[in-house]
Amino acid sequence: MRIGVVRETRSDERRVAATPETVKKLRDKGHELLVEAGAGVASSIPDADYASAGATVVSGDVAWGADMVLKVQRPLPKADGHEADRLSKGAIVVSFVYPGGDDDLNRILAEKEATILAMEAVPRISRAQNMDALSSMANIAGYRAVLEAAYLFPRYLPLLMTAAGRIPPAQVLVVGAGVAGLSAIATAKRLGAVVKAFDTRPAVKDQVKSVGGEFLQIELEANAEDKGGYAKAASAEQTEKIKKLLHETGVQSDIIITTALVGGRTAPRLIEAETVRAMKPGSVVVDLAVEGGGNCALTERGAAIQVNGVWILGYTNLAGRMPFDASRLYARNILNLLMHFHGKEGFKLDMNDEITGAVALTHQGQPRVDGMKAGLPPATLIPEKATEGGN
Repeated sequence: MRIGVVRETRSDERRVAATPETVKKLRDKGHELLVEAGAGVASSIPDADYASAGATVVSGDVAWGADMVLKVQRPLPKADGHEADRLSKGAIVVSFVYPGGDDDLNRILAEKEATILAMEAVPRISRAQNMDALSSMANIAGYRAVLEAAYLFPRYLPLLMTAAGRIPPAQVLVVGAGVAGLSAIATAKRLGAVVKAFDTRPAVKDQVKSVGGEFLQIELEANAEDKGGYAKAASAEQTEKIKKLLHETGVQSDIIITTALVGGRTAPRLIEAETVRAMKPGSVVVDLAVEGGGNCALTERGAAIQVNGVWILGYTNLAGRMPFDASRLYARNILNLLMHFHGKEGFKLDMNDEITGAVALTHQGQPRVDGMKAGLPPATLIPEKATEGGN
């Protein structure tokens, strides 16, 4: 099969969907790899490295015309059309998709009789862990969130004893103890901060403690997570209890990192404006839920702003700010998914398989399980238009 690796055109996207490591492994399986010129440059991977791994460096049109196209972002609209217009008939696209709102993409996929496999829809089961791109990217985002906060925070994070006196450690609050939250807790703890964390799922208490955090617990309704392990939406009464706890803890915190997302819904608003305004000047809020609408009332998507001397970071795509390692992990996730499909005679998609059936949003142009409108896990990326001058 001819497999194309295309260059990303979203303005804040620096990752690439294949690396020389995964290119070589796919080549060893007998496939032809076509890498668009410059596809890996933003991830510090030059074209020569792909060529050394056995890929052919080609133009964008050739890569997009392959039998299978590997991407990070879903195909995006452009000023002069749509990226998906360049797909060949019957092509397979593997990328993050996050369905909804792009009728042109749905139409083109139907016309092209294309199959689109959504990396965010990999089920949370043990045999699919090595394909779980959401977790891979969330881990990086949680780590990067702490670094972004520490860069702007005008104090040390760790306790410091000097001849001139004692400097107390920074107080960090992490809201949401999923993969991103746990990564943030562990990173802040390693940097010497005192870390507290909240999650509606009591089951994560031991995980929070294992990475060095103190778990904040209030009495909530039982069964706070769905069968996929994601947090469920809280009731209005629960939400008020949570907001009260987070306000009381937040105003005493130097750094707040929020990661709370609920599948298929707008992110819950948990940090109110009054909490931010009551924080000490120089404090930092990093809203990792900005792609789902944000957990903080004052977050501006894609921006860093100050309110009463408090920084509020609404950066999108934090994983993309560490593109080299993010690309390595994402490319391995894709490779593992492709190997799941791979048999003696090449790739075969069995829609009755639990993993294949979950990730295939369309098959040969036809929507599946409500297709592009399917309810999927919380988004970490929301598609934008391609940048002007992109491919």
